[in-house]
Amino acid sequence: MMILDYILSLFEYSEDKPLIFTQARFWFFYGAVLFVFGLLYKRMRLRNAYLFFISLYFYYQTSGFFFLILIFSTLVDYLIGKRIFYSKKDLNKRLWVALSVFINLSVLGYFKYAYFFTDNVNAIFSTNIEVINHFAHWSNGFFGSDFRVDRILLPVGISFFTFQTISYSVDMYRGLIKPVKSIFDFGFYVSFFPQLVAGPIVRAADFIPQLYKPYQVNRMDFGLALFWIFNGLLKKMVLADYIAVNFIDRVFANPGSYSGFENLMGLYGYSLQVYADFSGYTDIAIGIALLMGFQLPLNFNSPYKANNVGDFWKRWHISLSSWLKDYLYIPMGGNRNGSLFSYIMVGVIVFFISILSGTLWVPIISIAVIAVFVFSVLQFPKVKKQIDTNINLMLTMTIGGLWHGASWTMVIWGALNGIGLVIYKWTRNILPWKNKSRLFNHALGVFITLNFITFTRIWFRGENHEKAMEMIHQITKRFQWETVPSILSEFSIVFWVMLAGYIIHWLPSSWKMWYRHAFINLPLVGKMAVGFGVFVLIYQVMSADLQPFIYFAF
Repeated sequence: MMILDYILSLFEYSEDKPLIFTQARFWFFYGAVLFVFGLLYKRMRLRNAYLFFISLYFYYQTSGFFFLILIFSTLVDYLIGKRIFYSKKDLNKRLWVALSVFINLSVLGYFKYAYFFTDNVNAIFSTNIEVINHFAHWSNGFFGSDFRVDRILLPVGISFFTFQTISYSVDMYRGLIKPVKSIFDFGFYVSFFPQLVAGPIVRAADFIPQLYKPYQVNRMDFGLALFWIFNGLLKKMVLADYIAVNFIDRVFANPGSYSGFENLMGLYGYSLQVYADFSGYTDIAIGIALLMGFQLPLNFNSPYKANNVGDFWKRWHISLSSWLKDYLYIPMGGNRNGSLFSYIMVGVIVFFISILSGTLWVPIISIAVIAVFVFSVLQFPKVKKQIDTNINLMLTMTIGGLWHGASWTMVIWGALNGIGLVIYKWTRNILPWKNKSRLFNHALGVFITLNFITFTRIWFRGENHEKAMEMIHQITKRFQWETVPSILSEFSIVFWVMLAGYIIHWLPSSWKMWYRHAFINLPLVGKMAVGFGVFVLIYQVMSADLQPFIYFAF
Protein backbone atom coordinates (compact mmCIF):
# COMPACT_ATOMS: atom_id res chain seq x y z
CA MET A 1 0.00 0.00 0.00
CA MET A 2 2.83 2.38 0.85
CA ILE A 3 4.48 1.67 -2.50
CA LEU A 4 1.20 2.40 -4.31
CA ASP A 5 0.79 5.65 -2.36
CA TYR A 6 4.33 6.66 -3.30
CA ILE A 7 3.73 5.92 -6.99
CA LEU A 8 0.51 7.93 -6.93
CA SER A 9 2.31 10.82 -5.21
CA LEU A 10 4.66 11.03 -8.19
CA PHE A 11 1.71 12.16 -10.30
CA GLU A 12 0.54 14.84 -7.88
CA TYR A 13 1.33 18.47 -8.59
CA SER A 14 2.64 20.59 -5.75
CA GLU A 15 3.12 24.30 -6.28
CA ASP A 16 5.71 24.30 -3.48
CA LYS A 17 7.79 21.52 -5.07
CA PRO A 18 8.32 22.32 -8.75
CA LEU A 19 10.57 20.04 -10.75
CA ILE A 20 13.49 22.38 -11.49
CA PHE A 21 17.23 22.03 -11.94
CA THR A 22 18.12 23.31 -8.46
CA GLN A 23 16.16 20.60 -6.68
CA ALA A 24 17.58 17.14 -5.88
CA ARG A 25 14.34 15.50 -7.00
CA PHE A 26 14.94 16.76 -10.54
CA TRP A 27 18.23 14.86 -10.73
CA PHE A 28 16.55 11.66 -9.52
CA PHE A 29 13.94 12.26 -12.22
CA TYR A 30 16.63 12.87 -14.83
CA GLY A 31 18.51 9.73 -13.78
CA ALA A 32 15.36 7.67 -14.28
CA VAL A 33 14.78 9.36 -17.65
CA LEU A 34 18.30 8.49 -18.78
CA PHE A 35 17.92 4.88 -17.65
CA VAL A 36 14.81 4.31 -19.78
CA PHE A 37 16.31 6.40 -22.58
CA GLY A 38 19.23 3.98 -22.63
CA LEU A 39 16.79 1.18 -23.43
CA LEU A 40 14.98 3.04 -26.21
CA TYR A 41 17.50 5.34 -27.91
CA LYS A 42 18.04 3.09 -30.94
CA ARG A 43 14.32 3.15 -31.84
CA MET A 44 13.88 6.77 -32.86
CA ARG A 45 10.09 6.92 -33.07
CA LEU A 46 9.66 5.28 -29.69
CA ARG A 47 12.44 7.45 -28.26
CA ASN A 48 10.79 10.66 -29.48
CA ALA A 49 7.36 9.62 -28.17
CA TYR A 50 8.91 8.70 -24.82
CA LEU A 51 10.65 12.06 -24.48
CA PHE A 52 7.44 13.85 -25.46
CA PHE A 53 5.45 12.23 -22.66
CA ILE A 54 8.31 12.68 -20.21
CA SER A 55 8.39 16.37 -21.14
CA LEU A 56 4.63 16.65 -20.57
CA TYR A 57 5.10 15.08 -17.15
CA PHE A 58 7.94 17.50 -16.41
CA TYR A 59 5.78 20.49 -17.40
CA TYR A 60 2.87 19.16 -15.32
CA GLN A 61 5.18 18.91 -12.32
CA THR A 62 6.32 22.49 -12.98
CA SER A 63 3.03 24.17 -13.90
CA GLY A 64 0.14 21.85 -13.01
CA PHE A 65 -2.82 21.70 -15.38
CA PHE A 66 -1.28 24.34 -17.61
CA PHE A 67 0.24 21.39 -19.48
CA LEU A 68 -3.11 21.32 -21.31
CA ILE A 69 -2.16 24.65 -22.91
CA LEU A 70 1.03 23.01 -24.15
CA ILE A 71 -0.97 20.12 -25.62
CA PHE A 72 -3.39 22.56 -27.28
CA SER A 73 -0.54 24.53 -28.91
CA THR A 74 1.07 21.28 -30.05
CA LEU A 75 -2.10 19.97 -31.71
CA VAL A 76 -2.98 23.27 -33.38
CA ASP A 77 0.41 23.91 -34.94
CA TYR A 78 0.94 20.30 -35.93
CA LEU A 79 -2.28 20.37 -37.97
CA ILE A 80 -1.67 23.88 -39.34
CA GLY A 81 1.87 22.91 -40.35
CA LYS A 82 0.48 20.14 -42.55
CA ARG A 83 -2.01 22.52 -44.16
CA ILE A 84 0.80 25.00 -44.92
CA PHE A 85 2.97 22.33 -46.53
CA TYR A 86 0.24 20.74 -48.68
CA SER A 87 -1.44 23.99 -49.77
CA LYS A 88 -0.79 24.71 -53.43
CA LYS A 89 -1.53 28.43 -53.47
CA ASP A 90 0.76 30.92 -51.74
CA LEU A 91 -2.28 32.87 -50.49
CA ASN A 92 -3.58 29.80 -48.69
CA LYS A 93 -0.17 29.21 -47.12
CA ARG A 94 -0.11 32.80 -45.91
CA LEU A 95 -3.59 32.49 -44.42
CA TRP A 96 -2.62 29.33 -42.52
CA VAL A 97 0.53 31.01 -41.20
CA ALA A 98 -1.57 34.00 -40.14
CA LEU A 99 -3.98 31.65 -38.34
CA SER A 100 -1.08 29.99 -36.51
CA VAL A 101 0.34 33.34 -35.41
CA PHE A 102 -3.12 34.60 -34.39
CA ILE A 103 -3.96 31.54 -32.27
CA ASN A 104 -0.56 31.40 -30.60
CA LEU A 105 -0.43 35.10 -29.82
CA SER A 106 -4.05 35.04 -28.61
CA VAL A 107 -3.24 32.30 -26.09
CA LEU A 108 -0.08 34.13 -25.04
CA GLY A 109 -1.95 37.43 -24.84
CA TYR A 110 -4.75 35.97 -22.72
CA PHE A 111 -2.48 34.48 -20.09
CA LYS A 112 0.32 37.03 -20.12
CA TYR A 113 -1.27 40.34 -21.05
CA ALA A 114 -4.90 40.14 -19.86
CA TYR A 115 -4.24 42.32 -16.81
CA PHE A 116 -2.01 44.71 -18.73
CA PHE A 117 -4.58 45.44 -21.42
CA THR A 118 -7.54 45.42 -19.03
CA ASP A 119 -5.89 47.89 -16.68
CA ASN A 120 -5.03 50.18 -19.58
CA VAL A 121 -8.54 50.00 -21.04
CA ASN A 122 -10.00 50.79 -17.63
CA ALA A 123 -7.63 53.73 -17.27
CA ILE A 124 -8.41 55.10 -20.74
CA PHE A 125 -12.19 54.67 -20.78
CA SER A 126 -12.87 54.88 -17.02
CA THR A 127 -14.42 51.43 -17.06
CA ASN A 128 -14.31 48.77 -14.35
CA ILE A 129 -13.73 45.58 -16.35
CA GLU A 130 -12.59 42.61 -14.27
CA VAL A 131 -10.39 39.76 -15.50
CA ILE A 132 -11.97 36.31 -15.32
CA ASN A 133 -9.95 33.13 -15.69
CA HIS A 134 -12.13 31.15 -18.09
CA PHE A 135 -9.54 28.37 -18.23
CA ALA A 136 -9.74 27.90 -14.43
CA HIS A 137 -13.55 27.99 -14.56
CA TRP A 138 -13.57 25.24 -17.20
CA SER A 139 -10.95 23.19 -15.33
CA ASN A 140 -12.91 23.38 -12.08
CA GLY A 141 -16.02 22.12 -13.80
CA PHE A 142 -14.33 19.37 -15.77
CA PHE A 143 -11.67 18.12 -13.35
CA GLY A 144 -13.20 19.20 -10.05
CA SER A 145 -10.18 21.38 -9.30
CA ASP A 146 -10.39 24.47 -7.10
CA PHE A 147 -8.45 27.07 -9.10
CA ARG A 148 -9.35 30.69 -8.44
CA VAL A 149 -11.41 32.17 -11.28
CA ASP A 150 -10.76 35.79 -10.27
CA ARG A 151 -7.11 35.76 -11.32
CA ILE A 152 -5.03 34.51 -14.24
CA LEU A 153 -1.72 32.86 -13.47
CA LEU A 154 1.08 32.89 -16.03
CA PRO A 155 1.99 29.40 -17.30
CA VAL A 156 5.72 28.88 -16.90
CA GLY A 157 7.58 29.03 -20.22
CA ILE A 158 4.58 30.02 -22.35
CA SER A 159 6.56 32.78 -24.07
CA PHE A 160 9.25 30.29 -25.06
CA PHE A 161 7.15 27.46 -26.47
CA THR A 162 4.82 29.95 -28.20
CA PHE A 163 7.74 31.34 -30.19
CA GLN A 164 8.85 27.79 -31.02
CA THR A 165 5.45 26.80 -32.43
CA ILE A 166 5.31 30.02 -34.46
CA SER A 167 8.76 29.31 -35.88
CA TYR A 168 7.53 25.89 -37.06
CA SER A 169 4.71 27.43 -39.09
CA VAL A 170 6.88 30.21 -40.51
CA ASP A 171 9.79 27.88 -41.33
CA MET A 172 7.31 25.54 -43.02
CA TYR A 173 6.01 28.44 -45.14
CA ARG A 174 9.56 29.48 -46.03
CA GLY A 175 10.35 25.95 -47.20
CA LEU A 176 13.07 25.41 -44.61
CA ILE A 177 11.52 22.22 -43.22
CA LYS A 178 9.07 19.49 -44.08
CA PRO A 179 6.28 18.26 -41.78
CA VAL A 180 7.35 16.00 -38.94
CA LYS A 181 6.43 12.34 -39.25
CA SER A 182 4.06 12.18 -36.29
CA ILE A 183 2.34 14.27 -33.64
CA PHE A 184 4.71 12.74 -31.07
CA ASP A 185 7.74 14.02 -32.97
CA PHE A 186 6.27 17.52 -33.09
CA GLY A 187 5.25 17.36 -29.45
CA PHE A 188 8.81 16.39 -28.55
CA TYR A 189 10.16 19.42 -30.47
CA VAL A 190 7.76 21.81 -28.74
CA SER A 191 8.09 20.44 -25.21
CA PHE A 192 11.65 19.07 -24.88
CA PHE A 193 11.97 19.43 -21.11
CA PRO A 194 15.55 20.78 -20.68
CA GLN A 195 14.74 24.04 -22.47
CA LEU A 196 10.94 24.08 -22.20
CA VAL A 197 10.42 26.59 -19.41
CA ALA A 198 13.29 29.08 -19.90
CA GLY A 199 14.88 28.45 -23.26
CA PRO A 200 16.97 28.72 -25.24
CA ILE A 201 14.31 29.22 -27.93
CA VAL A 202 14.82 26.41 -30.45
CA ARG A 203 13.92 26.95 -34.09
CA ALA A 204 12.16 24.20 -35.98
CA ALA A 205 14.65 24.30 -38.86
CA ASP A 206 17.53 23.71 -36.43
CA PHE A 207 16.05 21.10 -34.10
CA ILE A 208 13.60 18.97 -36.10
CA PRO A 209 16.33 17.38 -38.29
CA GLN A 210 17.89 16.10 -35.05
CA LEU A 211 14.74 14.08 -34.34
CA TYR A 212 15.69 11.64 -37.08
CA LYS A 213 19.41 11.32 -36.44
CA PRO A 214 20.75 8.29 -34.56
CA TYR A 215 22.02 8.81 -31.04
CA GLN A 216 25.72 9.66 -30.98
CA VAL A 217 27.59 10.98 -27.93
CA ASN A 218 31.35 10.56 -27.89
CA ARG A 219 33.78 11.04 -25.02
CA MET A 220 34.20 14.75 -25.77
CA ASP A 221 30.42 15.32 -25.90
CA PHE A 222 30.04 13.53 -22.57
CA GLY A 223 32.73 15.65 -20.93
CA LEU A 224 31.35 18.86 -22.43
CA ALA A 225 27.83 18.03 -21.24
CA LEU A 226 29.06 17.51 -17.66
CA PHE A 227 31.05 20.73 -17.86
CA TRP A 228 27.97 22.76 -18.88
CA ILE A 229 25.87 21.20 -16.11
CA PHE A 230 28.46 21.91 -13.39
CA ASN A 231 29.15 25.37 -14.81
CA GLY A 232 25.44 26.24 -14.85
CA LEU A 233 24.85 25.01 -11.30
CA LEU A 234 27.77 27.09 -10.01
CA LYS A 235 26.53 30.18 -11.83
CA LYS A 236 23.01 29.84 -10.50
CA MET A 237 23.41 28.55 -6.97
CA VAL A 238 26.79 29.89 -5.90
CA LEU A 239 26.91 33.21 -7.71
CA ALA A 240 23.41 34.39 -8.63
CA ASP A 241 21.49 33.12 -5.60
CA TYR A 242 24.12 34.10 -3.04
CA ILE A 243 24.41 37.76 -4.05
CA ALA A 244 20.64 37.98 -4.57
CA VAL A 245 19.62 36.64 -1.16
CA ASN A 246 22.33 38.46 0.78
CA PHE A 247 22.17 41.87 -0.89
CA ILE A 248 20.35 42.52 -4.17
CA ASP A 249 16.82 41.46 -3.19
CA ARG A 250 16.95 43.67 -0.10
CA VAL A 251 17.97 46.76 -2.05
CA PHE A 252 15.38 46.37 -4.81
CA ALA A 253 12.62 45.60 -2.31
CA ASN A 254 13.07 48.98 -0.62
CA PRO A 255 15.59 51.22 -2.43
CA GLY A 256 14.66 54.22 -0.29
CA SER A 257 16.07 52.53 2.80
CA TYR A 258 19.53 52.19 1.25
CA SER A 259 22.11 54.78 0.26
CA GLY A 260 22.85 55.71 -3.32
CA PHE A 261 26.06 53.66 -3.18
CA GLU A 262 24.15 50.58 -2.06
CA ASN A 263 21.59 51.10 -4.82
CA LEU A 264 24.36 51.45 -7.39
CA MET A 265 26.10 48.30 -6.17
CA GLY A 266 22.71 46.58 -6.18
CA LEU A 267 22.38 47.47 -9.87
CA TYR A 268 25.83 46.14 -10.75
CA GLY A 269 25.03 43.07 -8.69
CA TYR A 270 21.72 42.55 -10.48
CA SER A 271 23.40 42.77 -13.90
CA LEU A 272 25.66 39.95 -12.77
CA GLN A 273 22.83 38.02 -11.10
CA VAL A 274 20.46 38.03 -14.06
CA TYR A 275 23.29 36.90 -16.35
CA ALA A 276 24.47 34.13 -14.01
CA ASP A 277 20.89 33.02 -13.34
CA PHE A 278 19.71 32.86 -16.94
CA SER A 279 22.92 31.68 -18.56
CA GLY A 280 23.26 29.16 -15.74
CA TYR A 281 19.87 27.70 -16.67
CA THR A 282 20.75 27.48 -20.36
CA ASP A 283 24.16 25.94 -19.58
CA ILE A 284 22.43 23.18 -17.61
CA ALA A 285 19.80 22.74 -20.33
CA ILE A 286 22.50 22.44 -23.03
CA GLY A 287 24.37 19.86 -20.94
CA ILE A 288 21.27 17.78 -20.17
CA ALA A 289 20.21 17.75 -23.82
CA LEU A 290 23.71 16.90 -25.02
CA LEU A 291 23.84 13.78 -22.83
CA MET A 292 20.80 12.59 -24.80
CA GLY A 293 22.41 13.45 -28.12
CA PHE A 294 20.60 16.73 -28.88
CA GLN A 295 22.29 20.05 -29.63
CA LEU A 296 20.71 23.22 -28.23
CA PRO A 297 21.85 26.62 -29.53
CA LEU A 298 24.29 28.85 -27.69
CA ASN A 299 22.34 31.50 -25.81
CA PHE A 300 25.07 33.67 -24.26
CA ASN A 301 28.54 34.70 -25.35
CA SER A 302 30.13 36.73 -22.54
CA PRO A 303 27.72 39.66 -23.07
CA TYR A 304 29.51 42.04 -20.69
CA LYS A 305 32.56 41.89 -22.94
CA ALA A 306 30.54 43.78 -25.55
CA ASN A 307 31.98 47.21 -26.39
CA ASN A 308 28.73 48.58 -27.84
CA VAL A 309 25.00 48.00 -27.47
CA GLY A 310 24.71 46.30 -30.86
CA ASP A 311 27.40 43.80 -29.90
CA PHE A 312 25.70 43.24 -26.54
CA TRP A 313 22.46 42.11 -28.18
CA LYS A 314 24.42 39.72 -30.39
CA ARG A 315 25.80 38.13 -27.20
CA TRP A 316 22.80 38.29 -24.83
CA HIS A 317 19.82 35.89 -25.06
CA ILE A 318 20.99 35.09 -28.57
CA SER A 319 18.07 32.77 -29.33
CA LEU A 320 15.54 35.55 -28.63
CA SER A 321 17.54 38.35 -30.28
CA SER A 322 18.01 36.34 -33.47
CA TRP A 323 14.36 35.20 -33.39
CA LEU A 324 13.13 38.80 -33.18
CA LYS A 325 15.50 39.78 -35.97
CA ASP A 326 14.45 37.01 -38.37
CA TYR A 327 10.74 36.78 -37.55
CA LEU A 328 9.93 40.41 -36.71
CA TYR A 329 12.58 42.99 -37.63
CA ILE A 330 13.32 41.74 -41.16
CA PRO A 331 9.62 41.06 -42.06
CA MET A 332 8.83 44.64 -40.94
CA GLY A 333 11.38 45.89 -43.46
CA GLY A 334 14.57 45.66 -41.43
CA ASN A 335 17.08 48.32 -42.43
CA ARG A 336 15.60 48.66 -45.91
CA ASN A 337 12.18 50.25 -45.52
CA GLY A 338 9.15 50.58 -43.28
CA SER A 339 5.91 48.63 -43.51
CA LEU A 340 2.27 49.30 -42.82
CA PHE A 341 2.61 47.18 -39.67
CA SER A 342 5.46 49.43 -38.49
CA TYR A 343 3.40 52.60 -38.76
CA ILE A 344 0.28 51.04 -37.23
CA MET A 345 2.27 49.81 -34.23
CA VAL A 346 3.89 53.21 -33.76
CA GLY A 347 0.47 54.83 -33.82
CA VAL A 348 -0.93 52.36 -31.27
CA ILE A 349 2.02 52.85 -28.91
CA VAL A 350 1.89 56.64 -29.20
CA PHE A 351 -1.88 56.57 -28.59
CA PHE A 352 -1.62 54.48 -25.44
CA ILE A 353 1.27 56.50 -24.03
CA SER A 354 -0.56 59.76 -24.76
CA ILE A 355 -3.77 58.63 -23.05
CA LEU A 356 -2.08 57.08 -20.03
CA SER A 357 0.35 59.94 -19.46
CA GLY A 358 -2.30 62.04 -17.71
CA THR A 359 -0.92 65.25 -19.21
CA LEU A 360 -1.57 67.22 -22.39
CA TRP A 361 2.13 67.70 -23.06
CA VAL A 362 2.71 64.10 -24.19
CA PRO A 363 0.03 64.05 -26.94
CA ILE A 364 1.05 67.57 -28.04
CA ILE A 365 4.71 66.56 -28.33
CA SER A 366 3.70 63.30 -30.06
CA ILE A 367 1.61 65.16 -32.66
CA ALA A 368 4.49 67.59 -33.23
CA VAL A 369 6.96 64.74 -33.77
CA ILE A 370 4.59 63.01 -36.20
CA ALA A 371 4.14 66.30 -38.09
CA VAL A 372 7.92 66.74 -38.38
CA PHE A 373 8.20 63.14 -39.60
CA VAL A 374 5.57 63.62 -42.32
CA PHE A 375 7.13 66.92 -43.42
CA SER A 376 10.63 65.36 -43.55
CA VAL A 377 9.42 62.43 -45.63
CA LEU A 378 7.63 64.67 -48.11
CA GLN A 379 10.47 67.19 -48.45
CA PHE A 380 13.46 64.85 -48.11
CA PRO A 381 12.70 61.32 -49.42
CA LYS A 382 16.18 60.06 -48.43
CA VAL A 383 15.34 60.78 -44.82
CA LYS A 384 12.54 58.21 -44.97
CA LYS A 385 14.91 55.24 -45.13
CA GLN A 386 16.79 56.38 -42.03
CA ILE A 387 13.55 56.97 -40.15
CA ASP A 388 12.08 53.63 -41.29
CA THR A 389 15.18 51.75 -40.15
CA ASN A 390 15.11 53.34 -36.72
CA ILE A 391 11.35 52.81 -36.37
CA ASN A 392 11.74 49.11 -37.12
CA LEU A 393 14.62 48.86 -34.65
CA MET A 394 12.73 50.69 -31.92
CA LEU A 395 9.61 48.59 -32.47
CA THR A 396 11.57 45.35 -32.35
CA MET A 397 13.23 46.27 -29.05
CA THR A 398 10.00 47.63 -27.56
CA ILE A 399 8.10 44.48 -28.47
CA GLY A 400 11.03 42.48 -27.12
CA GLY A 401 10.62 44.36 -23.85
CA LEU A 402 6.92 43.56 -23.78
CA TRP A 403 7.76 39.89 -24.43
CA HIS A 404 9.71 39.92 -21.18
CA GLY A 405 6.81 41.18 -19.11
CA ALA A 406 3.33 42.69 -19.27
CA SER A 407 4.12 46.09 -17.79
CA TRP A 408 5.09 49.58 -18.87
CA THR A 409 8.41 49.21 -17.05
CA MET A 410 9.31 46.42 -19.49
CA VAL A 411 8.18 48.58 -22.41
CA ILE A 412 10.41 51.38 -21.12
CA TRP A 413 13.31 48.93 -20.72
CA GLY A 414 12.89 47.68 -24.28
CA ALA A 415 12.55 51.21 -25.66
CA LEU A 416 15.68 52.37 -23.82
CA ASN A 417 17.67 49.56 -25.41
CA GLY A 418 16.22 50.55 -28.77
CA ILE A 419 17.34 54.13 -28.18
CA GLY A 420 20.77 52.83 -27.20
CA LEU A 421 21.03 50.92 -30.50
CA VAL A 422 19.94 53.95 -32.52
CA ILE A 423 22.45 56.24 -30.77
CA TYR A 424 25.22 53.70 -31.33
CA LYS A 425 24.40 53.58 -35.05
CA TRP A 426 24.71 57.36 -35.21
CA THR A 427 27.96 57.51 -33.25
CA ARG A 428 29.85 54.35 -34.24
CA ASN A 429 32.24 56.26 -36.44
CA ILE A 430 33.52 58.34 -33.53
CA LEU A 431 35.49 57.40 -30.40
CA PRO A 432 35.56 55.02 -28.61
CA TRP A 433 34.08 52.84 -31.37
CA LYS A 434 35.97 54.25 -34.36
CA ASN A 435 39.21 52.37 -33.60
CA LYS A 436 38.31 49.28 -31.58
CA SER A 437 41.75 47.73 -31.98
CA ARG A 438 43.20 50.12 -29.38
CA LEU A 439 42.94 48.62 -25.92
CA PHE A 440 41.85 51.89 -24.28
CA ASN A 441 39.07 52.46 -26.82
CA HIS A 442 37.87 48.90 -26.43
CA ALA A 443 37.91 49.10 -22.62
CA LEU A 444 36.08 52.43 -22.70
CA GLY A 445 33.44 50.93 -25.02
CA VAL A 446 32.96 47.97 -22.64
CA PHE A 447 32.68 50.37 -19.69
CA ILE A 448 30.07 52.57 -21.40
CA THR A 449 28.06 49.56 -22.61
CA LEU A 450 28.05 47.83 -19.21
CA ASN A 451 26.92 50.99 -17.45
CA PHE A 452 24.19 51.69 -20.00
CA ILE A 453 22.85 48.13 -19.82
CA THR A 454 23.05 48.22 -16.01
CA PHE A 455 21.15 51.53 -15.96
CA THR A 456 18.30 50.02 -17.99
CA ARG A 457 18.06 47.16 -15.46
CA ILE A 458 16.38 49.66 -13.11
CA TRP A 459 13.17 49.17 -15.13
CA PHE A 460 13.80 45.50 -15.90
CA ARG A 461 14.04 44.56 -12.21
CA GLY A 462 11.94 47.30 -10.62
CA GLU A 463 8.41 46.42 -9.57
CA ASN A 464 7.04 49.66 -11.03
CA HIS A 465 8.07 53.02 -12.41
CA GLU A 466 7.91 54.64 -8.97
CA LYS A 467 10.41 52.13 -7.55
CA ALA A 468 12.69 52.76 -10.52
CA MET A 469 12.60 56.52 -10.01
CA GLU A 470 13.19 56.05 -6.28
CA MET A 471 16.36 54.12 -7.05
CA ILE A 472 17.54 56.84 -9.45
CA HIS A 473 16.81 59.46 -6.77
CA GLN A 474 18.89 57.58 -4.19
CA ILE A 475 21.84 57.25 -6.57
CA THR A 476 21.79 60.87 -7.77
CA LYS A 477 20.69 62.67 -4.58
CA ARG A 478 21.62 60.48 -1.60
CA PHE A 479 24.84 58.71 -2.58
CA GLN A 480 26.33 59.27 0.90
CA TRP A 481 30.04 58.87 0.22
CA GLU A 482 30.83 58.84 3.93
CA THR A 483 29.03 55.49 4.36
CA VAL A 484 31.00 53.70 1.62
CA PRO A 485 33.74 52.23 3.89
CA SER A 486 31.23 50.78 6.37
CA ILE A 487 29.08 49.35 3.54
CA LEU A 488 32.12 47.73 1.93
CA SER A 489 32.94 46.17 5.29
CA GLU A 490 29.38 45.01 6.06
CA PHE A 491 28.84 43.35 2.67
CA SER A 492 32.48 42.46 2.00
CA ILE A 493 31.81 38.80 1.10
CA VAL A 494 29.02 39.75 -1.31
CA PHE A 495 31.22 42.32 -3.03
CA TRP A 496 34.14 39.89 -3.27
CA VAL A 497 31.83 37.32 -4.88
CA MET A 498 30.57 39.97 -7.32
CA LEU A 499 34.12 40.99 -8.19
CA ALA A 500 35.11 37.35 -8.75
CA GLY A 501 32.04 36.88 -10.97
CA TYR A 502 32.93 39.82 -13.20
CA ILE A 503 36.61 38.83 -13.38
CA ILE A 504 35.73 35.28 -14.46
CA HIS A 505 33.28 36.69 -16.98
CA TRP A 506 35.98 38.96 -18.47
CA LEU A 507 38.63 36.23 -18.71
CA PRO A 508 39.93 35.80 -22.28
CA SER A 509 37.97 33.23 -24.28
CA SER A 510 41.18 31.25 -24.83
CA TRP A 511 41.56 30.81 -21.06
CA LYS A 512 37.99 29.58 -20.72
CA MET A 513 38.48 27.20 -23.62
CA TRP A 514 41.64 25.88 -21.93
CA TYR A 515 40.00 24.95 -18.62
CA ARG A 516 36.94 23.60 -20.43
CA HIS A 517 39.10 21.21 -22.44
CA ALA A 518 41.15 20.42 -19.35
CA PHE A 519 37.97 19.20 -17.67
CA ILE A 520 36.84 17.27 -20.75
CA ASN A 521 40.18 15.45 -20.90
CA LEU A 522 40.08 14.40 -17.25
CA PRO A 523 39.54 10.70 -16.59
CA LEU A 524 36.11 9.71 -15.30
CA VAL A 525 37.41 9.64 -11.71
CA GLY A 526 38.66 13.21 -12.13
CA LYS A 527 35.31 14.37 -13.47
CA MET A 528 33.56 12.71 -10.53
CA ALA A 529 35.92 14.44 -8.10
CA VAL A 530 35.18 17.84 -9.69
CA GLY A 531 31.46 17.11 -9.55
CA PHE A 532 31.71 16.17 -5.87
CA GLY A 533 33.53 19.44 -5.19
CA VAL A 534 30.85 21.40 -7.02
CA PHE A 535 28.04 19.86 -4.99
CA VAL A 536 29.91 20.38 -1.70
CA LEU A 537 30.38 24.06 -2.56
CA ILE A 538 26.72 24.42 -3.55
CA TYR A 539 25.61 22.79 -0.31
CA GLN A 540 27.73 25.23 1.70
CA VAL A 541 26.25 28.39 0.18
CA MET A 542 22.76 27.43 -0.97
CA SER A 543 19.80 29.28 0.50
CA ALA A 544 17.21 27.48 2.61
CA ASP A 545 14.44 29.00 0.46
CA LEU A 546 13.79 27.95 -3.12
CA GLN A 547 15.20 30.54 -5.53
CA PRO A 548 13.34 30.19 -8.84
CA PHE A 549 15.06 31.02 -12.09
CA ILE A 550 14.41 34.64 -13.05
CA TYR A 551 13.24 33.83 -16.58
CA PHE A 552 10.53 31.48 -15.31
CA ALA A 553 8.48 34.68 -15.02
CA PHE A 554 8.73 35.32 -18.76
